[in-house]
Amino acid sequence: QVQLVESGGGLVQPGGSLRLSCVVSGSIFIRSVMGWYRQAPGQQRELVAAVTSGGNTNYADSAKGRFTVSRDNAKNTVYLQMNNLKPEDTAVYYCNARYIQAYWGQGTQVTVSS
Repeated sequence: QVQLVESGGGLVQPGGSLRLSCVVSGSIFIRSVMGWYRQAPGQQRELVAAVTSGGNTNYADSAKGRFTVSRDNAKNTVYLQMNNLKPEDTAVYYCNARYIQAYWGQGTQVTVSS
């Protein structure tokens, strides 16, 4: 059974940094495209960043230059390093694994506020 468990969210001041982690159980990780999505209140869920099994990355325009997605295949873990956080980054962040079908984590809250 595939499970995704996120961690690393919290409250941070504008300009601060957070690193999110997502550990994937099961054997699909190395075959999966791993993504980070976010959903703010009243908004649709949107892609923030993704990384393929080969390490190719893709970012939303809002994340470019501030966020970095990476993966450690030995640890079945994907990361999202978020720097220079802004209030508009406030959302629940979800980890996603895509291999034949999509799998989701439970989400972790990120709040950027002074």
